[in-house]
Amino acid sequence: MSENVNKVNEEQVNAVIEKLESKDFGIYFFTLDTKGNPVAGIANIYEHVKVLNQLGYRAYILHEKNDYKKFGDEDENGLGDWLGEEYANLPHMSIESGALNVGPQDFLIIPEAFSSVMQQKEVRSLPCKKIVFSQSHEYIFELLPLGRRWTDFGFNDVITTSEKQGEYLKTLFPSIKTHVVPVAISSYFKASNKPKLPIVTIHTRNQSDVSKITKAFYLQYPIYKWLTFKELRGLSKVQFADELSKSCLAIWVDDVAGFGTFPLEAIECDTPVIGKIPNMVPEWMEELDSDGQSVLKYNGLWTNSTLNIPELISTYMKVWLEDSVPQELLDGMAETKGVYSEENQSKKIEEVYSSLVQSRTDEFKNIIDSLKTESTIK
Repeated sequence: MSENVNKVNEEQVNAVIEKLESKDFGIYFFTLDTKGNPVAGIANIYEHVKVLNQLGYRAYILHEKNDYKKFGDEDENGLGDWLGEEYANLPHMSIESGALNVGPQDFLIIPEAFSSVMQQKEVRSLPCKKIVFSQSHEYIFELLPLGRRWTDFGFNDVITTSEKQGEYLKTLFPSIKTHVVPVAISSYFKASNKPKLPIVTIHTRNQSDVSKITKAFYLQYPIYKWLTFKELRGLSKVQFADELSKSCLAIWVDDVAGFGTFPLEAIECDTPVIGKIPNMVPEWMEELDSDGQSVLKYNGLWTNSTLNIPELISTYMKVWLEDSVPQELLDGMAETKGVYSEENQSKKIEEVYSSLVQSRTDEFKNIIDSLKTESTIK
């Protein structure tokens, strides 16, 4: 039997089934301690933990070390400083504390970047169900040995954020079971009831792109020297949403984005986006035409190069000042708004994790059937 479930008697198996059916088990999310720095992927993990606890499960954030900070002090920010008190108060534990004690009824979920943890002997020998949490295709191979797959380490299921990423993962790990839970855009991101300001918010994975774009713009279009650029790096979620709602335009450059939350956050704030198309086009950015071919949606101003972003900014500012932003763009944004709500994600979380628990339960029920069959034969 897979998942390290072997040589157990019927009484032990029934005890595991009872725990699974009564939600008497833990779901442990191995999570990077960001030391108080905002990270979108980490925020999404916390969202899963929050919703699961609301659904009656015992879900935990699991750090490696015991020096994580829920709340900051004069020396260092904590989780609550950027994500909020609600998330800081979710159940936390660390491996270093020795409090982690898992059984066959429990679930251990590890992000794709931590292949080195997955392949550790101590992890592979754990009797719990093991699942990968994959949000970005960019991090899959960082610590994964050449020619090895997650399934080699006992990770036979993966939770990801889009059907497209799920399909890509199947090309790498053909036997893995994929489960899709799209990212939610926080309700903090909403349109302001005040007029937009001549501020361009900019969010890039590489900070050098901010300098390249802004300096090139001011050199090429000195007529707009009064326009302010504001980088949204290191802000709390509340501050981030507030700045985004005030700005008249948002710039996004993230070649390795897995889901691409920033443009969706901007759209929820009624702030149009100029963005460089990532290596993997997000599902919300494209649609099928009448011939069944993928085409970009007109819910943003998308480009293949950062070099022409200054020109696009200039063009947009002209129509914005003339109050003539294309209606087709506004309609595309309106169609995208609300699709990735917290409510929709909560429903999907309930569906996916219920399915995972049921599959695990069925696995043990099959063991019972096998034991009864063996008993009958004897």
